[in-house]
Amino acid sequence: MLHVNRRDVLKIGGALGAASAAAPVMVASASETDISGLPRVKQELVAPPFVPAHEQVASGGPKIVEVELTATEDKREIDDEGTMLNTLSFNGSIPGPLMICHEGDYIELTLKNPESNVFEHNIDFHASTGALGGGALTLVSPGEQVKLRWKATKAGTYIYHCAPGGTMIPFHVVSGMNGAVMVLPRDGLKDRHGNPLRYDRAYYIGEQDFYVPRDAEGNFIDYADHGEGMADMFDVMQTLTPTHVVLNGRVGALTGDNTMTANVGETVLFIHSQANRDSRPHLIGGHGDYVWEQGSFADPPAEGLETWFIRGGSAGAALYTFLQSGVYVYLSHNLIEAVQLGCLATVVVEGEWNHDLMTQVQPPTMMTA
Repeated sequence: MLHVNRRDVLKIGGALGAASAAAPVMVASASETDISGLPRVKQELVAPPFVPAHEQVASGGPKIVEVELTATEDKREIDDEGTMLNTLSFNGSIPGPLMICHEGDYIELTLKNPESNVFEHNIDFHASTGALGGGALTLVSPGEQVKLRWKATKAGTYIYHCAPGGTMIPFHVVSGMNGAVMVLPRDGLKDRHGNPLRYDRAYYIGEQDFYVPRDAEGNFIDYADHGEGMADMFDVMQTLTPTHVVLNGRVGALTGDNTMTANVGETVLFIHSQANRDSRPHLIGGHGDYVWEQGSFADPPAEGLETWFIRGGSAGAALYTFLQSGVYVYLSHNLIEAVQLGCLATVVVEGEWNHDLMTQVQPPTMMTA
């Protein structure tokens, strides 16, 4: 029998109008699985865009996948102009690390909130079932840690985020406290005809909207700490107009030396999440060969998309086989956000140029009459 702290349920759920004061205790049912004999696997989480080592097709039966997240409160530069922002994150990365398991596995999370922090933190897994996605069972004050186990019952891509209650929910999310979970089918990904799909590499791209206050001259303000800038940030958030829309935590985070890479002939899986706003991922020069736009791997993928739609508060996935060498731009096809606010990345693909796919028939020359 697991007891839930009534204060936590009311504090988090009541602010959302979602929790019931009559549900502070959960009693084990006779249908629950005995997991005492299941193997345990510790998953080493890595900073995005990279993903943890994993099997595309599960070997053996269900497992308990152990993961650990630490709530991080710090300040960082978010663009090339020196704009500083007091951020909140999981394991120090924005977005938080991607977790990967298979349908039927269990995720066992240890969430730590260091004593040096000032905020309470928790985690809401959109992939889980019950207790506000685990948010009602994971609220920890500075100096505390908590352990939560949940069963991955639905295959797909899902976000997770901090949800400590009331106005702190959007504040924590737009400060960077969100990430994603990928729950693979046990027999791997498939096309609409049931044929297996595999990928040579995978990247996790987390889109983030930031709301940085400006002073009377229009310059971004650098606040000493989270508390000093909180009221002003809420004012900017209230406009619903972000000052920055970025991929993986800052302008240019996935360009230059940090660009994503591939080779001609390789198939790449792109997992894209947006915890707060709608997005329109697009690969300039490529396509979405297979796209799980709504994130559900139980549904057949769409094929051959030019741009796909990721709803706010969700994650999706797209599979593409690179056929041509060169530099590709991965962006949100709200081009204002991509070009002016920073929501773009690059993929450098090595290999021979295929003139059959594209060739410059004539270089630029002076026009003739």
